[in-house]
Order: sequence, then structure tokens, then C-alpha cells
Amino acid sequence: MPELPVEHLDADILILGAGGAGLLAAVHAHEISRKLRIVVVVKGLLGQSGCTRMVQGGYNCVLNSADSLEKHFTDTVKGGAYLNNQELAWTLVKEAPDRIVELENRIGCMFDRNPDGTIHQKPFAGQSFDRTVHKGDLTGIEIMSNLRDYVIEEDIRVLQETRGLDLLTADGRVAGALLLNIRTGRLITVRAHTTLLASGGGATMYRISSPSLEKSGDGMAMAFRAGAEFVDMEMLQFHPTGLLVGKSMATGGLLEEGLRGAGARLFNGRGERYMERYDAQKMERATRDVISRSSYLEIMAGRGTPGGGVFIDVSHLDHQFVANNFRGMVERCRDYGFDLVHDRVEVSPSAHYQMGGVKMDVDCRTSLECLFAAGEDGGGVHGANRLGGNGVADSIVYGARAGDSMAAFVGGRTLAQISDAQVKELAARWTAPLERTSGENVFQLREALDDLMWEKVGVVRNGRDLEAAASELQRLRERAANIAAPGGAASNPAWNEALNLDNLLINGEMVARSAAQRTESRGAHYRQDHPAPDPTWLRNIHLTPAGSEMKFHFEPVRFTRISPPETGVMTHATDLRHH
Repeated sequence: MPELPVEHLDADILILGAGGAGLLAAVHAHEISRKLRIVVVVKGLLGQSGCTRMVQGGYNCVLNSADSLEKHFTDTVKGGAYLNNQELAWTLVKEAPDRIVELENRIGCMFDRNPDGTIHQKPFAGQSFDRTVHKGDLTGIEIMSNLRDYVIEEDIRVLQETRGLDLLTADGRVAGALLLNIRTGRLITVRAHTTLLASGGGATMYRISSPSLEKSGDGMAMAFRAGAEFVDMEMLQFHPTGLLVGKSMATGGLLEEGLRGAGARLFNGRGERYMERYDAQKMERATRDVISRSSYLEIMAGRGTPGGGVFIDVSHLDHQFVANNFRGMVERCRDYGFDLVHDRVEVSPSAHYQMGGVKMDVDCRTSLECLFAAGEDGGGVHGANRLGGNGVADSIVYGARAGDSMAAFVGGRTLAQISDAQVKELAARWTAPLERTSGENVFQLREALDDLMWEKVGVVRNGRDLEAAASELQRLRERAANIAAPGGAASNPAWNEALNLDNLLINGEMVARSAAQRTESRGAHYRQDHPAPDPTWLRNIHLTPAGSEMKFHFEPVRFTRISPPETGVMTHATDLRHH
């Protein structure tokens, strides 16, 4: 097969990903200087791809005078089981209110209002105050549609249906990326002063998962191959209430947290309100990790529903209230033959969000020069568990900060010279499946990965399964090197699935091997063989690539603003903002 044609672009700022983080980065950099050459890469269509658009619940921030930054911060760190990078968490809560104002005043979003005209905020689990800003249960669509319009109107360059393959390096720094136009099959090299990873996580490597289908942890895998440092990769969140729709791709799609905040109840297959056994005080308003684990244990104990899940029930709530306030979910359930308003609906824990990711600082800089990260690609903000409503706030806050940081960084710099040999080597590696007429079936390998991660690296873990999973993931990586995807480069679904699989296998192995290191239970990471939190494990697990292998080291969590009770050091809420 002849070499694929390669196009070349130069940019000041290259943004890989066009969800909330990527588009806010583009907005902020563009507002700082309209002379900046910004290139945004989106795997699907602008405004139609990624997970921000799928956000039903909302955006956490402090707007009410009865609330406070200190309360939001404390909720975030307690929810994260004190594993958070506290400077990242503080920056999130401190800047979240300003970004809501920006979304409304500059971008054009309109969120739901109280009768007095103030922004309405609803309750979400794990929070001491009702602080979740929303647009019904279609908050993500409101944010993304307006961001899309801004990018189009400002004529920021967007490469649609284009994916990142690998980061390009030169002179010891990240110098851009090799891309693939999925539709045409053409390769693109982009030289850039700065590159932002904002492509989202890889929770789709589980049998039941909630992210958009094109998500495959591409940014994290690219960062791994380039040698970036990662933090707390074992921490992967399962959302408690993913729909069960048989073998449909709709299985795993979420019924958002606002339902539980409004009073939804959970029942097992025997009709028992089982959260009484696990958190009698908070019940269904416990944090996501507690609810997911409780549901999973009920299912594994044989008390699940016929479909292998549990039931969520809002039929006791005012029917008109449910229909008016959760319109998107009501319609979605109706599309699949369920009646959310009047009947119980089967749900299951669903792999949802990676708290671990590329290590970054508050300005989104990573361990690699000229490489930045934001949103789910970056690790440390949420610790061991993310509060519902903090995810889109993270993307918006750190997307904006990344845009500011990159715009300041590019001044006076010259573009690196990328070697033709590097591009040819990477192109040959990635196009190899197109050359084979026989080999491994990518769809069978993908199914094997989904099952392996669900069964051995899932909601409930143990050391033996984690070690077995790591070994099996290595074997799957070896088999994936022999995938055949003939048929040409343009719009080749098997080839693109092979590219996804390669990235997910790296991501899965980072999760499994990190989880084997942490011999305690904390937040979303639950070990049956170590079921209790261990104060000596108030440490962050740092992972560094060593070729295709992984090296680990551990660093004590820096309690810069608040300390966990087991340390015996008390920090008063009024002290938090002064550190």
C-alpha cells in the first residue's frame, strides 16, 4: 500500500479535543490575542462530540450568600477522600463562579432562574448546599451549543472528524501532533508552540459505560507514549445510575444525579430500599462511590433485577415536577420503552469518569515542556472521587486557565523543526493494520477488553484479579499489534477501532497497575482484600512511563488548606482562603 499523503500546518496553539475544556481554552486564548493561530481538533463534529454535551446535571459553583467557597472546597476534598491536590481543588471552586458569569454574559448561555431572577441551583449528592447550576437536565447542550456558535462566529480554525495519533517532539519538548482526518484518511502534521490535551478519558473500556462512544483516552495514551507523568490512575468513577437497555449501545447512558437530589429511591430486585444497609443517614444522597459500590454488592449478592441491575424510582414524586424538571431523561427513557415518571427503571453502575490523569499544575502545565492538560485528561483535582457537578466546572475552569497559560507562553518562541523520520516512523506504525489482509479481529479484542476491565478492574477489586488483569492487558496489547483492518484509510471503522483499542489498552493497564499498588479502599477505589481506608495511604501514586513499562513512586498528599481527621490536625474553614 502506498504511503498516505501528509498535510502540514503551523499553529501557535494546538488543542486536541473540543468539549468544554478545549473550547474554553480556544475562547480565552482568542480573547487575549486574535493574532494567535489556534487549531482545534475534534474527533467528531463541532458541538456534537465529547462528554460536556452529554452533561445532564449541571455545574457546581458558589453563587448564594448563604453558601461559601470554603464549604464547596471542603465538600470537594471530603468527597475526594482527601487525596485531591488541594491547590487544584481550591482553584476550581474559587474560579467556578466567574466562569458561570462568563458563560452567560460572553458566551450566551442561559441557565434556569428562580422567580426573583437569580440563577436556580439544585441539590446534588455529597454537597452541603444546593449549588448546582443547570438548564433543566440538558445543561451540557446549552453550554456546548453556545460555545460552538462562538467558535464559528470568531472563525477559529477547527479540524472536524480528525483525531490525534501521537504527539510530535523536537529539542526535548512537545512540538505538535500527528493527526488523522478520519473521513478522508489523510494524515496531518501540526507544528505548534503549545499543545493542549483535552480529549477526555477512557471509561469506555468497560462493558457498561456512559461517555460518548468516540471517547478512548486518546490524550492520555499520547501523553504516555511521549513520557508524561501521571497521578492516581487507579481512581476511576462509576456513576450509580446508568440505564440498562440490553445489548443496545444505549446501555450505560446516565440518569443524572439530580433525580437522587430530588428524592429518587433505589430498590433491589426484592423490592428492598437497600441503601439503608450502607448509609442509613444519607441514603440515596450519598456520594457516587458509595452508591455505586452498594448497588454492585447488591447485584453480586443475587439481589439484583432480572436485567442484572437495581431499580431507581421517582414515581412517588409529583409527576408534573418530574416531567418539567427532568424532561431530557423522561424522553430518553420513553424512547427505550421505560416510564420514568410512573414506574421503576432498571439501572446499573456505569463507568463514567477518570479522576486520575496527566499530572498538571494550576496553570495546566504538565511534566513535558510545551504540553498542557485540562478537563478529564488532567489528574489531581478530584482526588479519589468526583462530586457530581464538579466535572463540567473542572472542564470550564481549567479549559479557561489553559487558554490563558498557553497564550502567555507562546510569546517570542520559535516553532521547532520536526524530523521527517519521526513522522514517517509514526505513520508506518499507525497505518500497519491497513496493510494486513488477515490477523486479529479488532471488535473481538475490544469486547475482551470491556469484559476484562468490568470483571477484574471494576467497582469492587482485589489484588489477585488486578494482577491477572495487568497480565491479560499486556497479552491483549500483543494481540492488538496484529490487527488487520484492510479496506483503505478513508472512513475505515475497523481501523479507527484499532486506534481506539491501542489507546484504551494503555489506559486500562495504567488503571489496573495503579490499583494493584494501592492496598487500601479510598473513594472510588474499593479493594475487597483491603476494605478499609489506611491513613498511611494518604499518598498520591505517580506513574511514569519507561518505554512500554510503568514505574511508580509515592508522594504524601500535601494538605495545604485542610487536613483529614485522622491526621489530628484541624484546619478551620475561615483559614482556607489565606494559604
